[in-house]
Amino acid sequence: MDKQRPLNIALIGDHDPQITAHRAIPLAFELASKQTSHEIRFQWLGTSHITNTAVLEDFDGVWCVPGSPYQHEEGALRAIRFAREQHRPFLGTCGGFQHAVLEYARNVMGWADAVHGETSPEAERALLTPLSCALVETIDSLQLDAESLIAKAYGRRTVSEGYHCRFGVNPDLEKDLLNQRLHAVARDSDGGLRAVELQGHPFFVATLFQPERAALEGRVPPLVSAFVEACAEQTP
Repeated sequence: MDKQRPLNIALIGDHDPQITAHRAIPLAFELASKQTSHEIRFQWLGTSHITNTAVLEDFDGVWCVPGSPYQHEEGALRAIRFAREQHRPFLGTCGGFQHAVLEYARNVMGWADAVHGETSPEAERALLTPLSCALVETIDSLQLDAESLIAKAYGRRTVSEGYHCRFGVNPDLEKDLLNQRLHAVARDSDGGLRAVELQGHPFFVATLFQPERAALEGRVPPLVSAFVEACAEQTP
């Protein structure tokens, strides 16, 4: 790859400077760029503007960012499906995690009635339900699967990360959801599912935690650097 060509990354979500993660992401890219020596260009794509996949074609990677409920859920799901099916590097954090598992449930598992409990709390198949203990402005330890992309990015099995989240995968549906290509790769101190990866995809990682927050403290988020490297490897 010609390293002089900038990487183009789509940020899927409705930009809001009041959201901590949205302030952290540009800093995370700045730090990752210095570490990886890749020039990075990123563009915020509001979910209501993703009416077809043509708007995504020129991006080297897709990051579905925190900030749900999104203005247009279908736009977010369309972008995630594009990244999954076209093998574009994908990172989903917080709301991005929630919608990544929702897209997979609907379009791979065939659960057409799967919904996000934040917007449809009374639905029979609410895939995302309130966490037993809301993870709002908290930090918790995580155990990573040794063979996961996340563990390779961090270089260790135990890490601590921050959250601002109230919804996670419905425990009653978790076993069936993870029965095929979607694998659990991180669990918290109580065994709660906190990250997944998609087998057979070059880089499809979704975390309920927000690794980008490290940038606010001047630290390079390892997972963001790994995502950037994956985007570079997939670029002709």
